[in-house]
Amino acid sequence: MSLGDQHGYGESSRAGDDEAYGGYGGTGQTRTRLPDDPYGGTPRRPRSSSRSLVTIVGVVVLLIAAIAFANRGGDDSGDSGSGGDKAETAPTAASGERPVETKTGGIPSGFAHDRQGAESAAANYAVVLVSADILKPARRSEIVQQVFVADKAAALEESLSKAYDQNFLSNVGLDENGNAPAGSTYVSRTMPVGTKVTSYSDSAATVEVWCTGVFGMAAENTTSPVTSDWFTMTLQLRWADGDWKVDSFAQKEGPAPVNGDNKISTSDEISKAVEEYGGFTYAR
Repeated sequence: MSLGDQHGYGESSRAGDDEAYGGYGGTGQTRTRLPDDPYGGTPRRPRSSSRSLVTIVGVVVLLIAAIAFANRGGDDSGDSGSGGDKAETAPTAASGERPVETKTGGIPSGFAHDRQGAESAAANYAVVLVSADILKPARRSEIVQQVFVADKAAALEESLSKAYDQNFLSNVGLDENGNAPAGSTYVSRTMPVGTKVTSYSDSAATVEVWCTGVFGMAAENTTSPVTSDWFTMTLQLRWADGDWKVDSFAQKEGPAPVNGDNKISTSDEISKAVEEYGGFTYAR
């Protein structure tokens, strides 16, 4: 469920991998003996043995050079030349950094004080800010206190409470506490597809998070069935209290691909999937 679908909330980032996999096949030659010219001409002259030998040696040399070039990758990994630039231009490349190992109030915390840490924080906060828990007043307050910088928490909580008022909750089939009716499951799950840092300093960062997600009511008779969504969330982060926190955020639609031809699942299948499949902690 994108915030752009909620009472006007929101203001309506897969590059290729660093590594390329390839193979080198053997090269061989086939000599075909042609018959004499049936019209009386001179028969085809076979190649001289010395010329064939030169050709074969050339092919072998090329193969050896190709194999040697392919095996250089492991030796150049520590090069300070193009390695850094290559990582900059491939946003889906794994950083090799360990994900955070701590959680506060069920929310990942303790992100690294660098660009990768800011991206990880933004991805995880996007998941939290567009979750079913954010619709529950009691849980919302806890999320805001954990995710936002202290001097913005009160104002953001007030804004979110106005966006998710009783009228909104009623329209999506939830009670005043953000709970679904008995036998139904309200779904709001966000999956970051990628992140992009648009500005960074030791004290602040701006990160765009390209997301897809599913939201709606998994029930037999509902006017808000579970559907998919694509959106991009921009988070302004600030380094505060030893962690990355959200200073402000905005949202816009897309980029969205063409819908596939997937068979639509029943509400029971959706409810079961939500219960059985847990979410992830995202790390850059």
